[in-house]
Amino acid sequence: MIIHSFDPSSPPIISPEQFYPQGHFCDACVITFSSVIFDHVLHTFPCDQVGEIRACNGTSPIYVFPLDGKPTGIYLSHVGAAGAGTDVIECHCMTGAEKFVMFGSAGCLNQTATAGKYVVPTAAYRDEGMSYHYAPPADYISVPGAQKVAEIFDTLGIPYVQGRAWTTDAFYRETRRQTQLRQQEGCLAVEMELAGVQAVCDFHGLSLYNFLMTGDVLDAPAYQHEGLHAANHTLHNFYTALEIVKRI
Repeated sequence: MIIHSFDPSSPPIISPEQFYPQGHFCDACVITFSSVIFDHVLHTFPCDQVGEIRACNGTSPIYVFPLDGKPTGIYLSHVGAAGAGTDVIECHCMTGAEKFVMFGSAGCLNQTATAGKYVVPTAAYRDEGMSYHYAPPADYISVPGAQKVAEIFDTLGIPYVQGRAWTTDAFYRETRRQTQLRQQEGCLAVEMELAGVQAVCDFHGLSLYNFLMTGDVLDAPAYQHEGLHAANHTLHNFYTALEIVKRI
């Protein structure tokens, strides 16, 4: 059973060092899921490629660019907890980054609470497979970086709301019943990566700082997706992430 998959005392057979060179190019790295934002960074900042995450269906280059005199990493992450979590492991190996700022879109589960605000998740419901290999079994995993993100947003006057998120691999199975159960538990948003990435970071002693922008709406009589594109690709999200990088 998946709840018995956590095996912290047994050594892994495969390690990232078997595939990638170890290096130290930056202390912090930005994780984006938006090709629009990624292209903007490459055309706006002086970026140097320091590595690439390889897969049989293509590569994801890792770049560093200067931010207040310090090199900062960025890469375009794979979608989903397994891909995004593995990307963090491999990026850490190649760049030495130990702090990761991750942002992206999420489905809204509470329009009243999230309207006009970022969501800063304090915990993630583990409705995916990655986290069960990196953390003991539990329904939720805590997000320790939420406190620091909230402090930074308070300092900058950025509107936000804190609460739980729901991480799922299967967005086509976000059913009415499952959505209502997560809402009753205080989930404000649903997304696809946080629980797995947080578990990976906890296991490897890395720090994760996450915020979400809700786009599509599940908290309505009929599903609404008109806001999804903006939530995925608005450049303000990237520059908000940079403000976090400067302060961690």
